Amino acid sequence: MSITALDAAVIVAYLLGVTAFGTWLGRSQKGAQDYFLGGRAIAWWAVCFSVVATETSALTFISVPGTAYVSDLWMLQLTLGYLVGRIAIAAVLLPGYFRGELETAYAVLEGRFGLGARRFASIIFLVTRAFADSVRVFAAAIPISLLTGLPYWQSIVITGIFTLVYTYYGGLRAVVWVDVIQMGIYLFGGIAALAVLLGRLGGWEAIAAAVEPLDKFRIFHFEGGWGGFASAQWFWTGLVGGAFLSMASHGVDHLIVQRLLAAPSLADARRALVGSGILVIGQFALFLLVGAGLYAFYQGRAFDTPDAIFPTFIIEQLPPGLSGLIIAGILAAMMSTVSSSLNSLASATTHDLYAPLSGRGDDQEHLMRVGRRFTVLWAAIIIGGGILFQFASQGTPIVVIALQIASFTYGGLLGAFLLAVVSRRAGQRDAIAGMAVAIVVMTALWAAQQFGLMPKVVDTLWFSLIGSAITVAVGSASAALRGGRGARRQLEVVAGGDPRSR
Repeated sequence: MSITALDAAVIVAYLLGVTAFGTWLGRSQKGAQDYFLGGRAIAWWAVCFSVVATETSALTFISVPGTAYVSDLWMLQLTLGYLVGRIAIAAVLLPGYFRGELETAYAVLEGRFGLGARRFASIIFLVTRAFADSVRVFAAAIPISLLTGLPYWQSIVITGIFTLVYTYYGGLRAVVWVDVIQMGIYLFGGIAALAVLLGRLGGWEAIAAAVEPLDKFRIFHFEGGWGGFASAQWFWTGLVGGAFLSMASHGVDHLIVQRLLAAPSLADARRALVGSGILVIGQFALFLLVGAGLYAFYQGRAFDTPDAIFPTFIIEQLPPGLSGLIIAGILAAMMSTVSSSLNSLASATTHDLYAPLSGRGDDQEHLMRVGRRFTVLWAAIIIGGGILFQFASQGTPIVVIALQIASFTYGGLLGAFLLAVVSRRAGQRDAIAGMAVAIVVMTALWAAQQFGLMPKVVDTLWFSLIGSAITVAVGSASAALRGGRGARRQLEVVAGGDPRSR
């Protein structure tokens, strides 16, 4: 496959344009708060769009249509759980984040348990985020390589360097506002692809005629009983497991929490978070319908991997210029994830690790310079990891792999925050023990199921709930056994107001 000169021009114009715009946005930064939190003055709707763009990456763009092609619309169940989880986070955890001038999500754990708990949680985040986003970078390289003919490593390096430039100079403000542009581009690409499919097939009736007899418009899967815990398609897996996954990814993962902290007030952060859940439902619906249209267009033709279906359509069926724009949409999805990861990883490294160790936590200008250096370091790690991450199995949508990687540690992190809420006796050692045990158990459970050491009894979407329960149970038991009285104070997350709104 090859792209036309017009497609190439569109792609180059996109890369140069967003890099220049993002770099320009960083012109007035004076310190770490500007660099990592946008001066805590970013409009809630921009934060909302940035949250959606960040969690979308290239995985939704590529894999969700492929999932609908080989199955049905079951993934919409997940989005309902995602919305429920965000509502819970908005009600329970967000008030605690806005009580004081916190730089990272894990500063809350320091106030409750101590600096050691903050560092431990931050290190878990750093490792998980770098590993998971290396997968996402590799995922984006697959269609880019297919569509442009570039080797994987060149696709990763080119997009990674452009992303690094505007993230390095522009900070979070650039990341968020470029995310807004990028979300518009990839959503337009999805809508345009669906419109072309409808035109080629002769309307919606043709798609319905092809997929309805196969029940591919089905959304809800209530059957399964206790065996449903092993299936991602079971309704309760999507609703309950998806809710806890969303609570972890949007409530304790600094990748998302960082954006919420950049909102002017608690009310704005809540609007952004809940609004993002509504947008995600619409976004998944769009790309799932694209997948149904692709099934009707290709008449169920077999592909080597589901992740190749949509890219094949883009390069073979779309007119010049539009193909380039949709490729730019894939790049946009990739770049929004990478830029968000670089800034959040640098933020956590600077504030959670470097500042306490250096004793220069009050020197905002120094921390901004250090943060930029960490941005470069993490860019090298993620780009290098993406190049090496070529183990993805054929026929398995990469979105599943990425979700599994995050699930190993999400439960431990979420459980630490829940332990802070429910236990007055738990101290730092108890929290760290709970997180460590949860991560080890969940990793062992995944490995045993993945490599056939035991039958699959629970889907990875349940891991956040199970891991949280293990953390709370182990932390509470540890505190009880040692007569724990080491808690500084019980975490206050519901009562009280938002200092910034007063």
